[in-house]
Amino acid sequence: MKTKYFNDAVIGNNNMLASYSKEGELLRLYYPNRDNKQFIDFFETGVKVNDSSLIYLANDVNNIYKQKYIDNTNILTTEIKNTYFNLKVIQTDFVSVSDNILIKRYVFINENAINLFVKFFIHSKLHSAENNIVGSKIIENGITQYAHDFAFNICSNKMKKSNYQLNDTGSNIQEGYINDKDYIGMSADSSVCYDLGEIKPGEKKSLDILINITNNNEKEIDLAIRNFKKIDVIKEQAKAVAYWEKYLKKHDTLKLIPRNNYEEKIKEIYKRTILLFPLLQNQETGGISAAVEVDEERTKCGRYSYCWTRDAVFITEALDILDMTKETEKFYKNFCKNTQSDNGMWEQRFYTDGTLAPCWGYQIDETASVIFGIYKHYEKTKDKKFLKDTLKMAEKAYKYLNKYIEDLFSQTPKMHPSYDLWEMHEGTSMYSISSIFAAFNSMDKIYDELYEKFEENRIKQENIRKEKKNIEEKLVKIKKYIVDTFYDLEKKSFVRNIDDKWMDISIVGAVVPFEIFTPKEKKIVNTVEKINMTLRTYTGGYKRFENDSYMNGNPWTVTTLWMALYHIKNGEKAKAKEELKLIVQTATELGLIAEQIDNDNLRASWVIGLGWAHAMFIIVLNELYGKR
Repeated sequence: MKTKYFNDAVIGNNNMLASYSKEGELLRLYYPNRDNKQFIDFFETGVKVNDSSLIYLANDVNNIYKQKYIDNTNILTTEIKNTYFNLKVIQTDFVSVSDNILIKRYVFINENAINLFVKFFIHSKLHSAENNIVGSKIIENGITQYAHDFAFNICSNKMKKSNYQLNDTGSNIQEGYINDKDYIGMSADSSVCYDLGEIKPGEKKSLDILINITNNNEKEIDLAIRNFKKIDVIKEQAKAVAYWEKYLKKHDTLKLIPRNNYEEKIKEIYKRTILLFPLLQNQETGGISAAVEVDEERTKCGRYSYCWTRDAVFITEALDILDMTKETEKFYKNFCKNTQSDNGMWEQRFYTDGTLAPCWGYQIDETASVIFGIYKHYEKTKDKKFLKDTLKMAEKAYKYLNKYIEDLFSQTPKMHPSYDLWEMHEGTSMYSISSIFAAFNSMDKIYDELYEKFEENRIKQENIRKEKKNIEEKLVKIKKYIVDTFYDLEKKSFVRNIDDKWMDISIVGAVVPFEIFTPKEKKIVNTVEKINMTLRTYTGGYKRFENDSYMNGNPWTVTTLWMALYHIKNGEKAKAKEELKLIVQTATELGLIAEQIDNDNLRASWVIGLGWAHAMFIIVLNELYGKR
């Protein structure tokens, strides 16, 4: 499998999602969900110019690249200039908003003084498995790569193919030559060529390549090919532009008015965030993927393209700020309801369609966060029907949390310990217990809001009064437990757990968002001072915790924005603006925020387009700039 750790750009529609490198290489293609199924091992394109060998568009020493999104859209353009032949290729990639078709438009411009004879090649390899082996077959104007349950159709809507090769393509395609007598083959990779012929100096020629995914059925494949022929790519692009411009305008709630170049960059990241969120959310179930996958073979991590309820709760707060309240409601009323276990908890992570993803334990804050998020959404909408619709789910979760707390307070706890939010330490952590406090507090408020709704049901009202009394007692006990357990008298600060007693940015969660303590309390002030001494790097970014070695132990964008929220709550907006500035300066040129910041070169590092990071950016932005 080809290693491809970085998704520099993302495009898509409601069902199809594609990611690209900064050189314009198609890296991944998902359909019909955000995280399943991903088809592509590699999809390489190149040109043969005159008598040259194959010039790979995404990998040639003579190529110069410029990449951007068309303003206010999820349409990606990559300009590739081959300086040896002075051939410019303008590649435009987008997914149709009216059909599940990936459209790749190539415009070839001869900037040389001589005629250029150009052939365009596609070499595509799909993931193949022992129980779902991929083969290839020639279709009109292209090829289809198929397995038991799908057909991956690649063809031009206008131009006929000139050559193809279904078997052993890798042995000779680099010479710019492919040829095969067979119309069908057993290889997982195959290639096709389109001859553009002669391009005179100053002349332009275009080629449209369309990709869709159907069932492995001759009638469906034939129908797809017939539909391809009817597509006017220019009109489809215009539709996509109009769709995304309207979407952006609808959700531009902060109405930022930039006053300088720096604030222009802020606005670009803000707009890109609005356009990214629908690409991460499963539009049918409401599940939200943490990011587009970067490490399918788990060489560096446990994978990313899953839905963690905890991460999604942070994202839904940002969705609400952007008036994506229907999307938030779908997450809670659909996804959360359908993924909750019978005992009331949520497992570690799920696919966005609601099926269980690979896990290695559970995190109690995943369950607590849902109750917290439900009330947070209500604060935005004041929709009591939403509270009532989610009440049974919240009560089941509350009962599970209550059982967890009672077990924790007992002399002989029996429940399996929970992982912390970073999924590394198994035991009792301050963040996890703080999240339970916030969940109980939210449950208390939910009962206050709904009490009158049950005026015809005295038994329910009596049960509510009984549970409210239990909650109020538990809130006192939990807060005392946090202080007694996690405040280290020697360090004169809170610590993340009682095992390693490290400083951890998540300790700040007890202040924001969970509001157990105020930012000016002495114990909190001491803790933040200790965090600054141990976790703040010379660049101004914050690491997650002491001795964090994951991906070189870089500062994280989420942690830095978390500290910004603390400073805002503490009335220190100047400090928060400095922390935001680091995030803005280290975002990619396309406006995407990565999981981490490379401390050595101040560039985006590791997972690019992390949903949680973009959510925290929106939350901080709303506090600093959204209330002018």
